[in-house]
Amino acid sequence: MPFPEFNPVWFEIGIFPVRWYALAYVAGIVVGWWYAAQLARRNALWAPGKVPVTTPQLDDLVLWITLGIILGGRFGYALFYRPDLFGQLFTGQSLGERFELLQLWTGGMSFHGGFLGVSLAIILYARSQKINLLSLGDLIAPVAPIGLFFGRLANFINGELWGRPTDGPFGVVFCNRHIAEVYGGYCPPALLVPRHPSQLYEAALEGLLLFVVLGLAVWKGRLLAKPGYVTGLFLLGYGLSRAVLETVREPDAHMPDALRGVITMGMLLSIPMIIAGMWLVYRAWSRPPVTAQTT
Repeated sequence: MPFPEFNPVWFEIGIFPVRWYALAYVAGIVVGWWYAAQLARRNALWAPGKVPVTTPQLDDLVLWITLGIILGGRFGYALFYRPDLFGQLFTGQSLGERFELLQLWTGGMSFHGGFLGVSLAIILYARSQKINLLSLGDLIAPVAPIGLFFGRLANFINGELWGRPTDGPFGVVFCNRHIAEVYGGYCPPALLVPRHPSQLYEAALEGLLLFVVLGLAVWKGRLLAKPGYVTGLFLLGYGLSRAVLETVREPDAHMPDALRGVITMGMLLSIPMIIAGMWLVYRAWSRPPVTAQTT
């Protein structure tokens, strides 16, 4: 099927374009903030423990997490996929080339980098406020699929991160007027064949399905009473989902030759998440619920 004539820019304010990709980040943060606030108001979900943050603390944490998403996502993208961007800081021929690393509007964000940035933000905030780290992670973990869902939809609108060629009924030819403009007026041959809409697969699996699974764990399973359990489920669920979906996503162009065709960067980065998730789930499952006095 042909790719719709999506325009990555929703509208412009003077010379400033408002892009769907930026709106996806805003939507993920705002809706996630709201959902986290609902969880923080339900004391019964955390019993016999207690809610790890107050409302003012949660409001402050959102700023820390936003910085973690942006800085971690961008620097992680450069580290994992475009290490040349660091070199350009010193060897770039123009000012724009030198500071391409900081040009967020040009695209290029890594989930795994953003995850590390958010993790660091949570760790630092928990230490500064003397908050139980695992319980704080359990508050944020059910929120993460919301941002993943909006982000993957934005990837689809941008016509980026497309999947491998396919002759199946869901194949999409990722070529329209806006994509052609990016490539100098025409779509390259690689985009003229039907490809898996892997962005939509990820929105469904890493976004909607993982959100439902974590929601059931929180609201039905009452697993917030076991610090680390919900965080572990998120790490395990995302890691497995990403590893599976990498089989239909276009392989990364920056893998060493010895690993090309064997494993993708997404799979490689998901392995530590899967291991950490399994350990956290086992640790939380094998321990009794935390009481308010020991939180």
